[in-house]
Amino acid sequence: MKSLRFMLSVVLVSLSTVAFAQSDAQKSFDKLKTLAGSWEGHVATLPQEPAIEGKLMQVSFRVTSMGHTLMHEMTGAGRPDDPITMLYLDGDRLLLTHYCDAGNRPRMAGKISPDGKTVEFDFLDVAGSMQYGHMHHAVFTFLDANHHIEDWTYMLPGDKPMHAHFDLQRK
Repeated sequence: MKSLRFMLSVVLVSLSTVAFAQSDAQKSFDKLKTLAGSWEGHVATLPQEPAIEGKLMQVSFRVTSMGHTLMHEMTGAGRPDDPITMLYLDGDRLLLTHYCDAGNRPRMAGKISPDGKTVEFDFLDVAGSMQYGHMHHAVFTFLDANHHIEDWTYMLPGDKPMHAHFDLQRK
Protein backbone atom coordinates (compact mmCIF):
# COMPACT_ATOMS: atom_id res chain seq x y z
CA MET A 1 0.00 0.00 0.00
CA LYS A 2 2.86 2.38 0.87
CA SER A 3 4.53 1.67 -2.45
CA LEU A 4 1.26 2.36 -4.28
CA ARG A 5 0.89 5.74 -2.52
CA PHE A 6 4.53 6.55 -3.28
CA MET A 7 4.08 5.68 -6.96
CA LEU A 8 0.90 7.74 -7.13
CA SER A 9 2.72 10.71 -5.58
CA VAL A 10 5.57 10.41 -8.08
CA VAL A 11 3.13 10.25 -10.99
CA LEU A 12 1.18 13.30 -9.75
CA VAL A 13 4.37 15.34 -9.26
CA SER A 14 5.56 14.36 -12.74
CA LEU A 15 2.25 15.30 -14.32
CA SER A 16 2.13 18.66 -12.53
CA THR A 17 5.67 19.44 -13.68
CA VAL A 18 4.68 18.71 -17.28
CA ALA A 19 1.49 20.77 -16.93
CA PHE A 20 3.41 23.82 -15.68
CA ALA A 21 6.31 23.55 -18.16
CA GLN A 22 6.18 26.21 -20.84
CA SER A 23 5.83 25.07 -24.42
CA ASP A 24 8.40 26.23 -26.96
CA ALA A 25 5.65 28.33 -28.54
CA GLN A 26 5.00 30.08 -25.21
CA LYS A 27 8.74 30.62 -24.67
CA SER A 28 9.03 32.11 -28.17
CA PHE A 29 6.04 34.37 -27.63
CA ASP A 30 7.32 35.55 -24.24
CA LYS A 31 10.71 36.32 -25.81
CA LEU A 32 9.07 38.33 -28.60
CA LYS A 33 7.02 40.31 -26.08
CA THR A 34 10.30 41.68 -24.64
CA LEU A 35 10.50 43.73 -27.86
CA ALA A 36 7.54 45.89 -26.78
CA GLY A 37 8.38 49.53 -27.47
CA SER A 38 9.76 51.70 -30.27
CA TRP A 39 12.70 50.82 -32.49
CA GLU A 40 14.50 52.37 -35.46
CA GLY A 41 17.18 51.38 -37.90
CA HIS A 42 18.16 51.23 -41.54
CA VAL A 43 17.12 48.63 -44.05
CA ALA A 44 19.35 46.75 -46.48
CA THR A 45 17.77 44.79 -49.34
CA LEU A 46 18.94 41.99 -51.62
CA PRO A 47 18.51 42.42 -54.48
CA GLN A 48 18.69 46.12 -53.84
CA GLU A 49 15.33 47.87 -53.87
CA PRO A 50 16.04 51.60 -54.49
CA ALA A 51 12.70 52.71 -53.00
CA ILE A 52 13.71 51.48 -49.51
CA GLU A 53 17.44 50.69 -49.59
CA GLY A 54 19.22 52.43 -46.71
CA LYS A 55 16.04 54.17 -45.49
CA LEU A 56 15.45 54.80 -41.80
CA MET A 57 12.60 52.61 -40.61
CA GLN A 58 10.54 52.80 -37.44
CA VAL A 59 9.18 49.65 -35.83
CA SER A 60 6.81 49.48 -32.89
CA PHE A 61 5.76 46.47 -30.89
CA ARG A 62 2.71 46.62 -28.66
CA VAL A 63 1.41 43.88 -26.39
CA THR A 64 -2.38 43.90 -26.74
CA SER A 65 -5.48 41.76 -26.11
CA MET A 66 -4.59 41.31 -22.43
CA GLY A 67 -1.19 39.87 -23.33
CA HIS A 68 -2.45 37.39 -25.92
CA THR A 69 -1.28 39.28 -29.02
CA LEU A 70 1.79 41.22 -30.05
CA MET A 71 1.29 43.87 -32.72
CA HIS A 72 4.26 44.80 -34.95
CA GLU A 73 4.01 47.94 -37.06
CA MET A 74 6.64 49.20 -39.50
CA THR A 75 6.85 52.60 -41.18
CA GLY A 76 9.57 54.32 -43.17
CA ALA A 77 10.59 57.86 -43.96
CA GLY A 78 8.58 59.10 -46.93
CA ARG A 79 6.83 55.75 -47.41
CA PRO A 80 3.03 55.46 -47.60
CA ASP A 81 3.02 51.80 -46.57
CA ASP A 82 2.30 50.74 -43.00
CA PRO A 83 2.16 46.94 -42.71
CA ILE A 84 0.84 45.43 -39.50
CA THR A 85 1.86 42.01 -38.25
CA MET A 86 0.07 40.21 -35.45
CA LEU A 87 1.87 37.51 -33.45
CA TYR A 88 -0.11 35.15 -31.24
CA LEU A 89 -0.38 31.65 -29.80
CA ASP A 90 -2.78 29.15 -31.31
CA GLY A 91 -2.71 26.16 -28.98
CA ASP A 92 0.88 24.95 -28.98
CA ARG A 93 1.86 26.95 -32.09
CA LEU A 94 3.25 30.46 -32.40
CA LEU A 95 1.67 32.12 -35.41
CA LEU A 96 2.19 35.35 -37.29
CA THR A 97 -0.34 36.99 -39.61
CA HIS A 98 1.11 39.76 -41.76
CA TYR A 99 -1.41 42.33 -43.04
CA CYS A 100 0.56 43.26 -46.12
CA ASP A 101 0.46 46.38 -48.25
CA ALA A 102 0.30 43.99 -51.22
CA GLY A 103 -3.31 43.28 -50.20
CA ASN A 104 -2.90 39.83 -48.70
CA ARG A 105 -2.46 38.14 -45.33
CA PRO A 106 0.23 35.47 -45.18
CA ARG A 107 0.46 33.31 -42.07
CA MET A 108 3.67 31.82 -40.73
CA ALA A 109 4.53 29.47 -37.87
CA GLY A 110 7.42 30.32 -35.57
CA LYS A 111 9.99 28.41 -33.57
CA ILE A 112 12.66 29.53 -31.15
CA SER A 113 16.26 28.42 -31.70
CA PRO A 114 17.84 26.09 -29.12
CA ASP A 115 19.96 28.98 -27.77
CA GLY A 116 16.87 31.22 -27.44
CA LYS A 117 18.39 34.03 -29.51
CA THR A 118 16.32 33.65 -32.67
CA VAL A 119 12.65 33.14 -33.50
CA GLU A 120 12.13 32.03 -37.10
CA PHE A 121 8.81 32.00 -38.95
CA ASP A 122 8.08 29.74 -41.93
CA PHE A 123 5.28 30.25 -44.46
CA LEU A 124 2.02 28.34 -43.88
CA ASP A 125 -0.55 29.88 -46.22
CA VAL A 126 -1.88 33.16 -47.56
CA ALA A 127 -5.32 34.75 -47.94
CA GLY A 128 -5.99 37.39 -50.56
CA SER A 129 -4.41 38.23 -53.90
CA MET A 130 -0.83 37.26 -54.62
CA GLN A 131 -0.69 39.41 -57.76
CA TYR A 132 2.12 41.55 -56.30
CA GLY A 133 3.77 38.80 -54.24
CA HIS A 134 3.64 37.95 -50.55
CA MET A 135 5.72 37.89 -47.36
CA HIS A 136 7.19 34.42 -47.04
CA HIS A 137 9.67 34.21 -44.14
CA ALA A 138 10.68 36.22 -41.06
CA VAL A 139 13.49 35.92 -38.51
CA PHE A 140 13.84 37.92 -35.30
CA THR A 141 17.34 37.83 -33.77
CA PHE A 142 17.85 39.11 -30.22
CA LEU A 143 21.25 40.75 -29.67
CA ASP A 144 20.53 42.49 -26.34
CA ALA A 145 17.68 44.36 -24.63
CA ASN A 146 18.17 47.40 -26.89
CA HIS A 147 19.23 45.83 -30.19
CA HIS A 148 17.60 43.26 -32.43
CA ILE A 149 17.61 42.29 -36.09
CA GLU A 150 14.67 41.46 -38.30
CA ASP A 151 15.09 39.62 -41.59
CA TRP A 152 12.04 39.45 -43.83
CA THR A 153 11.79 37.59 -47.15
CA TYR A 154 9.20 38.79 -49.64
CA MET A 155 8.36 36.51 -52.53
CA LEU A 156 7.94 38.58 -55.70
CA PRO A 157 5.75 37.36 -58.57
CA GLY A 158 7.43 34.41 -60.25
CA ASP A 159 8.72 33.20 -56.86
CA LYS A 160 11.69 35.57 -56.85
CA PRO A 161 12.77 36.30 -53.26
CA MET A 162 13.65 39.76 -52.00
CA HIS A 163 15.36 39.91 -48.62
CA ALA A 164 15.10 42.91 -46.27
CA HIS A 165 17.48 43.19 -43.30
CA PHE A 166 16.61 45.61 -40.48
CA ASP A 167 19.22 46.40 -37.81
CA LEU A 168 17.11 47.99 -35.06
CA GLN A 169 17.95 49.93 -31.91
CA ARG A 170 15.48 50.71 -29.12
CA LYS A 171 14.43 54.40 -29.13
